[in-house]
Amino acid sequence: MAELEGRAPRGRTIRGQVRDGALETTNEVTVPDRLRRGPELDDRDLERTVHESFLFLLEREPASSILTRFSLDDISRSFPECPQELVRRLG
Repeated sequence: MAELEGRAPRGRTIRGQVRDGALETTNEVTVPDRLRRGPELDDRDLERTVHESFLFLLEREPASSILTRFSLDDISRSFPECPQELVRRLG
């Protein structure tokens, strides 16, 4: 299982690292106010939202496939079930 480490948010952007064996990636993730067809995202839960989003992605693709910079909205383009899955995970 990959190890995730988040850093303090700058506004609604969080920088995180994913370590999966010898591979380490650094990613910058922007959290919109609301996900497409999904819930409103509370500022207090930004880090948890990003963490759960990375877990979601890592269940579907290797860490090396995750974009270096992206918005959480971008995930739903490839995985339309993501917003509803985040509601479930964050519920």
